[in-house]
Amino acid sequence: MGFLRIRTTVDERPGRLASLAAALADKGGNILGLSVQPDTDGTVDEFVAEIPASAETVRAALESAGGRRVQVVTATAHDLTDEPTRALLLAARLRSTPWRLPEILRELMRADDARWVYGADLSDLPDPTLLTVPVAPKRAIRLRRAGLPFTLTEAARAAAFVRLAQPPAEAQRSERPVRLGDGAEVVIRPLTPLYREAVRDLHERCSPESRRFRYFTAMPTLPPRMFERLCDRGRGHSLVAGHDGQVVAMATLQFSPEPGTAEMALLVEDSWQGRGLGRILAQMLLEAARDLGLAEVRASFLSDNARMRALLLSLGATLTYTEDPGVVEARMPVGVMAPSSPS
Repeated sequence: MGFLRIRTTVDERPGRLASLAAALADKGGNILGLSVQPDTDGTVDEFVAEIPASAETVRAALESAGGRRVQVVTATAHDLTDEPTRALLLAARLRSTPWRLPEILRELMRADDARWVYGADLSDLPDPTLLTVPVAPKRAIRLRRAGLPFTLTEAARAAAFVRLAQPPAEAQRSERPVRLGDGAEVVIRPLTPLYREAVRDLHERCSPESRRFRYFTAMPTLPPRMFERLCDRGRGHSLVAGHDGQVVAMATLQFSPEPGTAEMALLVEDSWQGRGLGRILAQMLLEAARDLGLAEVRASFLSDNARMRALLLSLGATLTYTEDPGVVEARMPVGVMAPSSPS
């Protein structure tokens, strides 16, 4: 019997994980560890298993069970250490010796190599076995791991860990005044039940097309149950932009059942569209997602919503069509984003 670390990408459909577990059991495998991670092309299931079968046999069995890009590498009993405990112990080491950040980050990510890169070397490389983790505007750590490509979840984990070695960020106020390019000023605040009537008025002022772009139907009012859900911090993070006593825009980040992901949506009053407000709100939601430890933010929009398409592409989103030909899905990684403020 030997230990194996096994990764496979699966389609996001019910029953896939059970099929993989059954395939491992059929080869005499005992699953000792499991994690589920979102990635660019589906969900990555990772197992640590004690199993008598060879790596090639395990790979073939999982491919027959519906796994894609199956990767199998040798593991040790040390890999069975509880991951949160291991991360906390490494964080404690980093706190006492921050100058050893590359070495400790390499250990956290189980990478083969970690080294500083500077300036022009910071550009992303089209190699999934390399991960560049920004530390400062012109300084980063590049990790290399030949056996297993890095996932979006691991990129988020590495980015969060690096922040432990950086100076404390300035505390964000709950209210943030923002001046737009045309000189208009808005105040952005978290959405609370206090803004129920103001959000209702926002919907009434928005054109049917703007509401259709937001909800895929020209919803004249926001149902009370949906409003309460948007206010629930356990379900996500929502913002409103106010000007002259009115709410002129609303941005929402709703947690997804898929681990590490959330769905972003925007509603901007017609007279405020095209002025940069939507971009500011989207960037604030991405910052919030990073602070919440998410790996990826997604946004679904109608294919004829040209303004939303342009905004998401400018934020680095990858667009794909869904089973509905009129709906496009945008996916934006969070953990690999550079810090929002210099170190």
